[in-house]
Amino acid sequence: MKYGKYIESKVKPEWKDYYIDYKGLKDLIKACQKEAETGEASFSPRTTSLTVQRYNNTKDSSQELFFRRLERDVEKVNKFTNKLVEEMRASLKSLNSKAEKETDQDKKDDLLKEAQRIGDDFLGLEKYVNINYLGFHKILKKHDKCLPHAPCRQFYVAHLHQQPWVQGNYSDLLVSLSNLYSKLRGDSSGEKNEDAAQGFVRSTTKYWVRNEDVSTVKHHVLQHLPVFQFDKNIFSGDAQLINSVYMDNSNLELYHGRLDKKPGAIALRIRWYGSNPPNMVFFERKTHKESWKGEESVKERFTLPSDKVVAFMDGEYSLEAALVDQEAAAARKGKSLSQEEKDAYSQLFTEVYKAVDSKQLKPLVRTQYMRTAFQIPFDATVRISLDTNLCMIKENPEDGPSCAATGRWYRDPSLPVTRTEITRFPHAVLEVKLSLQEGQTAPAWVQELLDSGYLTEVHKFSKFIHGSATLFPGDVRAVPYWVDDESVRASMLASAPSPLEGGSPLPEDGSVAGGSAGGPSTSNGSPVAAAAAAASAARSKPRTRHAKAASPGLDELQHPLLGEQATLKLMPDREQIAGFRNAGLSAAGGAGAGRGGSGHPGFFARLLGLVPPPPPAGGGSLRSTPMRIEPKTFFANERTFLAWLHMAVTLGSVSAALLGFAAGTDDDSESTGGAAISRHLVELIALILLPLGVAMCGYALHVFVWRATNIAKKRAVHFDDRVGPLALCGAVVVALVAITLLSLVDFFELLAAADAAAPAPPPPAAVLAGATGTLSLF
Repeated sequence: MKYGKYIESKVKPEWKDYYIDYKGLKDLIKACQKEAETGEASFSPRTTSLTVQRYNNTKDSSQELFFRRLERDVEKVNKFTNKLVEEMRASLKSLNSKAEKETDQDKKDDLLKEAQRIGDDFLGLEKYVNINYLGFHKILKKHDKCLPHAPCRQFYVAHLHQQPWVQGNYSDLLVSLSNLYSKLRGDSSGEKNEDAAQGFVRSTTKYWVRNEDVSTVKHHVLQHLPVFQFDKNIFSGDAQLINSVYMDNSNLELYHGRLDKKPGAIALRIRWYGSNPPNMVFFERKTHKESWKGEESVKERFTLPSDKVVAFMDGEYSLEAALVDQEAAAARKGKSLSQEEKDAYSQLFTEVYKAVDSKQLKPLVRTQYMRTAFQIPFDATVRISLDTNLCMIKENPEDGPSCAATGRWYRDPSLPVTRTEITRFPHAVLEVKLSLQEGQTAPAWVQELLDSGYLTEVHKFSKFIHGSATLFPGDVRAVPYWVDDESVRASMLASAPSPLEGGSPLPEDGSVAGGSAGGPSTSNGSPVAAAAAAASAARSKPRTRHAKAASPGLDELQHPLLGEQATLKLMPDREQIAGFRNAGLSAAGGAGAGRGGSGHPGFFARLLGLVPPPPPAGGGSLRSTPMRIEPKTFFANERTFLAWLHMAVTLGSVSAALLGFAAGTDDDSESTGGAAISRHLVELIALILLPLGVAMCGYALHVFVWRATNIAKKRAVHFDDRVGPLALCGAVVVALVAITLLSLVDFFELLAAADAAAPAPPPPAAVLAGATGTLSLF
């Protein structure tokens, strides 16, 4: 569908006068083309005279009219967006004041409906902005394509990107809406935990969210949980900036331990909140434990003054001095540390220092993102966090002094960040954290959120693992499974070192908080394992570009973590997402389809799993969820194989025993005579069961090898077999029915033979004489 028709199909009727005039701008581009072809375009020399009158000075060129209308439409969208935002702010302010005083439940329900309407209008406004923003991109691209002698897209897109309706932060509307819902629900705050040492035991599930779906997910969550602002001084709208410096050694020991999910694997990080230089930081330790054993992973942390971090890692900051500082900090708040708190702090402080010292840990990777948290204040029963603008940065510069050399524990903000020192993650990351007591279940709305289609679960996703694998491709021995996903491919290529043949990109300046990640490299050539080792030596060389069609070998990807072709698409197709209120609409479309010639699969085809999944909209490849491979997966495949083999060996053993028994009784059968079935019943039963056992052995071996191959190659396929078990079950049923029929035939043959061999009854006279003789004896 062309974009002009797409806009017409998506226009909100009451807002139709405020959209970009895409058709009018396209007509002006055609007029510009005509002027260029006929020579009617205005010519302007490099100098001008204020007294020379030009004959066509009263006629504006189509090019001038195009830019005037373009600027007018940009301003129109800006004014309309600001107008709606201000109306929403005023409505929310009025509703919040009413909610504070309202006690009648019916009126509260009316306020909830009004809040729902405002939330829907805000999501509609976001769609309106995105449609127009994309429309301006499209029309500028068409302008440069039709008028290659007068390109303007690159300049005007940069100008467009700085418009208030594009860059504006309207998250205060969501905060106000969250406060309104919280007042109407009557949320009560929990108790703030200000202990020097803190521990959290909870289950966490992580999901990827498309950037265009972030507001929709936020709107759904805030209807049930309020936006949690721990410290409003460091919040920008509904989110706060979080920096986490992860530590590891030169062997990336912690990285590989967390990647392999070894029991007891730890991750150490230093975290602080806000954009200002930290005064107090959290030293956190995350310990992995096996959930299948009934254990829960634990996160523990203790506070530390930022100017004492280096001394702590060097062993110069003693536990006694740390306790004195903690007691002084508690005294400034009018509190005192209990002996239990001191013991917990001392134990964690000592254990973390031993880990830093014994493993020779140093700052490695920083993760930086804006986090929006949803929870009842200081109540961690259900906590949902949404991280946006996520990026990972090398803590030690490639061409500058390391943190250890400069006596720092985090990167010098004044140093530039080059393209290969930063990677920007293309999706938002949502975490659902549950701290439930035994017997307590998650709320129903949480499951509704998970079933909405806007979230894609990524099992055990880790920002630290992703950043380390992307920024240190030459040092890692294994990579996480999600790097095969196509949706993260562009961001990984953007930070990949350039191949040796193509040189390396020049460094790009940027701050730690706002460093710019360059576009994906277009040079191709050799495998990047050698390029990663030579990247530092070749970084000063200018980057050259090669034509894509030079040779088939140039299509090879550059990043060591990526294969030759994409194998997975983790994020779902937008057209297939039903949403929170549209679930079931897509299923209703095919409800009335008939059987004949409709192409719908039959009942048995669906039962056996012979129906291929429907192709995605647009004819692309199927999207499937990647699989995390663990040794337990291979063991499960082996156990399944042994279970099938056990049944096959049982049947084979019974059949062999029957044949042996029948061989020992052949002489007796022949001497006694009888029908053929009766004489060979045991052999027939054994000959029915023995091929069945052999078939089970062959099926078990085939499935075991097939599954082991797919698991080893991490193929995203369905491992459940719906045909084989049903076929074998049918074969068993047929065998048992055949044995039953043979037994019945044998039984009736035995009855007939017994009737034929019985002696004839004596005549009545003989019977009477025998009875008289018997009486005479008495």
